[in-house]
Amino acid sequence: MKIVVTASGTNLEAPASLIFGRCPIYVFVDTETMQFEAVENPAIAAGGGAGIQAAQFVIEHGAQAVITGNAGPNAFNVFQAANVPVYLFRGGTVREAVAAYKAGKLQTVGGANVQAGMGMRQGMGMGRGMGRGMGRGMGMGRGVWGAIPSTPPAPPAPPAAAAVPSREEEVAALKDIAGELRKQLAEVIERLDRLEKGA
Repeated sequence: MKIVVTASGTNLEAPASLIFGRCPIYVFVDTETMQFEAVENPAIAAGGGAGIQAAQFVIEHGAQAVITGNAGPNAFNVFQAANVPVYLFRGGTVREAVAAYKAGKLQTVGGANVQAGMGMRQGMGMGRGMGRGMGRGMGMGRGVWGAIPSTPPAPPAPPAAAAVPSREEEVAALKDIAGELRKQLAEVIERLDRLEKGA
């Protein structure tokens, strides 16, 4: 079976990402052979609708199941329409996510577990928003909190019992998001320094 794991790197030892629509890498894994293919997320820099574009991409790439930390309503609706289940994984490597899936330890998500646009705000908004925005006159004010979804958010889905993280899971998720934001901030500062020095 071919599954996809959202990841922050390009191999089985890479940390699994808690973000779906704007995660950096999708690792497609054959659960029988453990052969994998790491593909950059083509929707990571999308102005809006990243969840929909990313969901369509992984389905077209043959994923029969998705393992991620969070799925917004737009992506979840695409997966639901294609009968592709979404499983929650709250920390560890891609290999550990696949092992947990194969062992039946992951819970399926009954509905979106974040609001529309939250992946942009929490995960990739700072690095991607400022990098694109400055050259197009959007200014620095569009960073983390200025990301506005192109479509109005869908009404919140009723919470699924399995989607409620424990305190430890939430702390782990927030630490992962903070780590990604730190990395993105370092990249922005490095790029800014190079631009100011004329490099």
